[in-house]
Formats: sequence, structure tokens, C-alpha cells
Amino acid sequence: MRSRSSPRKLETEEELYNSAVRVLMRRAYSVHEMRAYLARRADDAELVSTVVARMRENRYLDDARYALDFARLHANSRRQGRFRIARELRTRGVPDQHIETALGAIFADTDEAALVRARLKRHLVHVRGALGQRKIASLHRSLLRAGFSSEVIRTELRGITHGDLPDFPEDVDSAPESDN
Repeated sequence: MRSRSSPRKLETEEELYNSAVRVLMRRAYSVHEMRAYLARRADDAELVSTVVARMRENRYLDDARYALDFARLHANSRRQGRFRIARELRTRGVPDQHIETALGAIFADTDEAALVRARLKRHLVHVRGALGQRKIASLHRSLLRAGFSSEVIRTELRGITHGDLPDFPEDVDSAPESDN
């Protein structure tokens, strides 16, 4: 297996700009992600700010649009909840104001309970026999990790099990793992 060498450092603003445009052709980047990418590639750190400013001026980088597109994709295609999407956008360096605006716009049109039902339906297709407490707890943790609120999860799980459910812990990290 060959080891990769570090990328060649770019010396001019034009080379750095062209590199940034090429990387944007593959996927969208937040301003924070683009700054980090350019910092790794730039020979002169002062060029990073000028290239980012030029890209923002040309509307190649826009955190509000990035947050909206990211939230739409992850809510509709990946069926993820509000909390998971917000967490991922924060790790990508998107400011909270853009995150809240995007989530408000996406989840105004999207029924979170329907997303939970779709995820449950996909999981329950493979379940054989009765749903035991361990499997229900496993489903609950899975839906929490997917970013849904406990209230919506409990409501939908009650609809499937037609009975009372135990109170599950709110924190995903403190919940014990079960065998699937």
C-alpha cells in the first residue's frame, strides 16, 4: 500500500482559487470547511482570507444556502431528525443562526413523526417474532441517535406496540448497548 504525500503547497492566489473551485465541484463546503481546506493547501496563510472573500463574493460559498441544502438532504433522503442535523452542521462550522433558519424551514414542511415511522418500518421489516423490551429499547436508542425527540419516538413506538412503554433515558451515551 502506498502512502500519500501531503498535497503540493500552492503559491499564488489564482492557483488556490482554482483548487477551491475544483473541490467545490465534488461537494458543497461551508465557509469553515473551505478555510480549513485552503489552509492545508496554501503556502501563504494570508491568501486564504482573500480567496474565501472572493468565493463569497462570487456566491460560491454561502453558509445559509449550505445549511438549507444539507438539512433538506438529511431530513428527506436520510430521514434524520432535527437534533442530528444541527449537530452535524455545527461540526462543519455553520453558525447557529443559519442552522436554526434552515431547520425551521425544512421541518415546517416535514412531519417528524412520519420520518420516525419510516425509519421504524425499515427496521421492523427484519424483526421476527414479538417485539421484546430489548428490541424496543434498541429502536429507541437508534432513533435518538438519528436526531429525533424522545416525545415523538415514544408516541410512534406506542402506536406500534399498542401498549405502555417504559421510560427510556434521554441521554444516548448513558443507555446500555443491546445485542441485535
